[in-house]
Amino acid sequence: MKMHNPLATLGKYTLATLYEVGSVFLFSLKGLKSCFAPPLYLREIFRQMLVVGFYSLPIVGLTAVFAGMVLALQTYVGFTRFNAEGAVASVVVISITRELGPVFAGLMVAGRVSSSIAAEIGSMRVSEQIDALMTLRVDPFKFLVVPRMLAGVFMVPFLVLVADIIGVMGGFLVSTTLLDFSTGSYIAQTVQNMEAIDVISGLVKASAFGFSVAIFGCYHGFYSDLGARGVGNATTSAVVSSCIGILVLNYLLTALFFGI
Repeated sequence: MKMHNPLATLGKYTLATLYEVGSVFLFSLKGLKSCFAPPLYLREIFRQMLVVGFYSLPIVGLTAVFAGMVLALQTYVGFTRFNAEGAVASVVVISITRELGPVFAGLMVAGRVSSSIAAEIGSMRVSEQIDALMTLRVDPFKFLVVPRMLAGVFMVPFLVLVADIIGVMGGFLVSTTLLDFSTGSYIAQTVQNMEAIDVISGLVKASAFGFSVAIFGCYHGFYSDLGARGVGNATTSAVVSSCIGILVLNYLLTALFFGI
């Protein structure tokens, strides 16, 4: 019976992972380079902004309002042990604007948009539409990757801003209706404890998350295997990669803004 060397297996997967990371990095550089060279397909860019931004509003808003409501409840329950119930408003607004708003919005967009991008571009790869674009002397990067990249970078911050407002409102509704907080006092504490850096850091994160979602969706769709199974695998890989990218970027940007 043939024995498998565990170190060889580990090395194999390590090299495959490094190769994949390098391929995504080079793909990202090529996409960024294509953003600064004409032509720009403005109609396609606006269409992708509509798809990424406007069509994602319902799911992002629904996620944000329940996140704010749950955060207010859990914070109140935890803080009652230390007689610090008055800090609920501060915790809600800081947590939503710094972390929960950007991360939840990014993950929702990753699940909805990244999978859609990978499926659409993967289907074009299978049906040889990408080859047809090249035959017509249309750069696939400019027509397919750049519009989705720009839409992700510019529209996800808009979604996060909406998520911040709705999430804070969700915490306000629970606190004033179920937890007997004073409306005026809650609003005053929210305004007093919210700083510009909290919102700005969240919006910067959102742009990075939007870039991650678009790049991974385009990458996995662009290099998907042929057939229905290949497109399905590309869609799954795009969502997983986007979510991991969001979590990694969230840590790095948090350390940059608020770390040592």
